[in-house]
Amino acid sequence: MCELTDAVNMEKTNNIRHRTRGAKPNGVLEPRNQTKQDPEFTNRESPLTVLIQGSLHLRAIYHIFVVILLILLCDTVIYDLVERGKINIAISTVAYGFGDIGRGAKLWLFELSIALVFYPGLVLYSAGAKILKNNKGLSLIWKGLAITGLATLQTALVAVPVWDLGRKHLALASGATVTCEMFRFVMKIHAVTIACASRWRDRTALPTFQHYFYFLFAPTLIYRDQYPRTKTIRWSAVIFNFIEVAAIIFYNSFLWERFILPYWSDYGKETQVEAGTVVRGMFACVLPGVISFLCGFYCLMHAWLNAFAEMLKFGDRLFYEEWWTTSQFAKYYRAWNRVVHSWLRDHIYRPLIPRTGRVFAVFIVFFVSAAAHEVILALSFGFFYPVLMLQFGVLGLLLVPVTAASGRRYPSFMNLLMWLSFFFGNGILWSLYPMEYFARKNCPPSESDSFFVPKSWSCPEIVLKANWTFHNPFQII
Repeated sequence: MCELTDAVNMEKTNNIRHRTRGAKPNGVLEPRNQTKQDPEFTNRESPLTVLIQGSLHLRAIYHIFVVILLILLCDTVIYDLVERGKINIAISTVAYGFGDIGRGAKLWLFELSIALVFYPGLVLYSAGAKILKNNKGLSLIWKGLAITGLATLQTALVAVPVWDLGRKHLALASGATVTCEMFRFVMKIHAVTIACASRWRDRTALPTFQHYFYFLFAPTLIYRDQYPRTKTIRWSAVIFNFIEVAAIIFYNSFLWERFILPYWSDYGKETQVEAGTVVRGMFACVLPGVISFLCGFYCLMHAWLNAFAEMLKFGDRLFYEEWWTTSQFAKYYRAWNRVVHSWLRDHIYRPLIPRTGRVFAVFIVFFVSAAAHEVILALSFGFFYPVLMLQFGVLGLLLVPVTAASGRRYPSFMNLLMWLSFFFGNGILWSLYPMEYFARKNCPPSESDSFFVPKSWSCPEIVLKANWTFHNPFQII
């Protein structure tokens, strides 16, 4: 009987992505005939929503993470009472991370205004193209002016936030929000431009402003006039998702205060540091690093996107797939963020394949994605330190062909190795970036200081422990 129950549960888990299009979790989603002609979008829930609602085992794991959050909360309260005589519960860390939020809001409003200005330009170009359609020369000039205007708009959308953040550093979370939104609007504008290019050739109607404005906030980067929609807005689900977002922000703040600051906050105050201390600190950051990675994924790709999907009645909630079970890095990169992957596939990968071939197209996709991530980190931290670019754009790219065949042949073993790489990779990220951050704060300024040259390489000096020798652990006497 136990074996039969386990088999049924396993079958439910394996068939999540194959749920019927007309499924109605909680009685919300509409019938399948609305999205029958569009294979890209259909009514479906997020995998974790289905798993948590349908499996007691996954619900228990979710509860474990909630309990860990509560334990960290209690630990923080006790620490604050003992050390400071007051309760802080990471509020100061959150406030510091979202510091100067007014300046960040102004930059975001500038980005939104650029995105809104694009639509009148789109209408203006369409009207001019219809008037000049019988004059080939003037049509080419008008098209050239439109391309120049679009390039100017996109350049301003990127250049102004980059210049402002480079001129004066913004707080970490506020800077990350501004730069992520910058790239999101750039990709949205590009998607609409490509979608309208075929309409000008076919002489079909342009999107209405209502369609365009909806697309600016819809949780997708692929433009359609219509998306599968839900019948009602479950405001209880929206509130619950935003509560999860807030809880995870505090969760990461607890991890930062309890596991990162004790190891790295004084880095650079002494002229020398022992290599063993650095290595121990890196290993101590492995577990909080991967927990932060998982929480960040859940916060952005599940809770945040589902909240906006619910408010906008956006029916397709497949923002990611079951990347945690994969044994191939190629599948992982496609599955963990389908929103960005779909845009890279449609607007970079597929257009490049006929001209450059598959290998070079894959390389360009990895390079663009890695560079965008590095820009976000550089502008958020206030320094250029391409650790993530090396991990993602170099090692990650090399592991794609390596795990292609071995992942199919040894799926369990390769999934284990992938999770091992996630643990150590996040431990390195949660060590090297704080080391550089605090080295720039604690080390004395010098003439060689630069946005692009790591400070932690020269200050402090990493040395071996004095009189350190290796002893054979198997020697009895």
